[in-house]
Amino acid sequence: MLVGSQVRRVAVVGGSRIPFARAHGAYARVGNQEMLTAAFKAVVDRFGLRGEALGDVIAGAVMKHSSQWNLVRESVLGAGLAPETPGLDLQRACGTSLEAAILVANKIALGQVDCGMAGGVDTVSDAPIVYAREYQQLLLASYRGKSLGARIRPWLGLRPRHFRPVLPGVVEPRSGLSMGQSCEQMARDWRVTRDEQDLLAFESHRSATAAWAEGFYDDLVVSFENLVADDNVRRDTSLEKLGKLRPAFAKDGTLTAGNSTPMTDGASAVLLASEDWARQRGLPVQAWLTFGKVAAVNFMGDEGLLMAPAYAVPRMLADARLGLQDFDFYEIHEAFAAQVLCTLKAWESPAFCRDRLGLDAPLGAIDRSRLNVKGGSLAVGHPFAATGARVVATLAKLLAQKGSGRGLISICTAGGMGVTAILER
Repeated sequence: MLVGSQVRRVAVVGGSRIPFARAHGAYARVGNQEMLTAAFKAVVDRFGLRGEALGDVIAGAVMKHSSQWNLVRESVLGAGLAPETPGLDLQRACGTSLEAAILVANKIALGQVDCGMAGGVDTVSDAPIVYAREYQQLLLASYRGKSLGARIRPWLGLRPRHFRPVLPGVVEPRSGLSMGQSCEQMARDWRVTRDEQDLLAFESHRSATAAWAEGFYDDLVVSFENLVADDNVRRDTSLEKLGKLRPAFAKDGTLTAGNSTPMTDGASAVLLASEDWARQRGLPVQAWLTFGKVAAVNFMGDEGLLMAPAYAVPRMLADARLGLQDFDFYEIHEAFAAQVLCTLKAWESPAFCRDRLGLDAPLGAIDRSRLNVKGGSLAVGHPFAATGARVVATLAKLLAQKGSGRGLISICTAGGMGVTAILER
């Protein structure tokens, strides 16, 4: 063992986040550090942690400037925690903050730390814009020059094309396809219809609207930059309105702006601890983080880009000795409505479960009334690295309100990966 001889239970104390905002809107003039600091500070204020030294803080961003190489530590220093609190940057695409929560939980379980915070942040509005590698090499050649002539000579090769910026994009380097284009192929392979996708999107917005109206998010979300609620939630949407939207990724496709997540800015964080640490401070234990699993698929071969959770979940269920139906809540990240539906169809498919998962029988269907009951990413929004911590905080509160139960988390990511977890109470 790295530290202890016994594995400790890991408590989810609770989480906070700033409202998620559509890109180039409310947060157009702020960046990752300001948003992540705000999310950290919200957790600090909510649980009375000002001046407290936490064992570790792990978080990250998918899109960040090179100057933000120590983003998490800098955000920790601005959040009101003791300056002795460490910070660690990591990134696993859209699964970043769930992965961070699992890593913090592992440290707590092993006794390396007694408490820690996990989180994530992303901004499309302040995306890093760079110039072509050819221009970069010219600059470096000039810098390496040992004489005035050697430093000037590379500039003779300067051309107008060097000033054409290279804009960031959500495109897989190996396939050259956007995530939406890849998901279109998945939808075709699994025969997911447009109507099915629009219905799931409609339910996501309806559930998020109801959650905001009933005050569910009041203690989970703090105002930031004059925004008090997620601004992507469409309270007046309808199946008719969703049905009028044009395909977004292929002329004959079924994915639209309405059944795909919007580009979003935002940040979230969640506090985890040992049972003793939480009890000694009079802090609540909303849920226990009990299992986690990660998987990857060969998306350049015979599997869809966003199908890794279809593999991670059954492996995690085997670890936990549970069935897919043994859950009160399912929090499945809605990168696209089609991706959620493909995953659910895979679990219901005897052929997939036999040939791909090596199971004797299909995992079966879930109770859809238990899926993303307070709205999912289609409605709330999806700042890439922030979604995992949002989901953990949401699910922990659901379990605390119920008083008992179990919840499943499933998040697909770029690069053909998936991160999953189980919360219990």
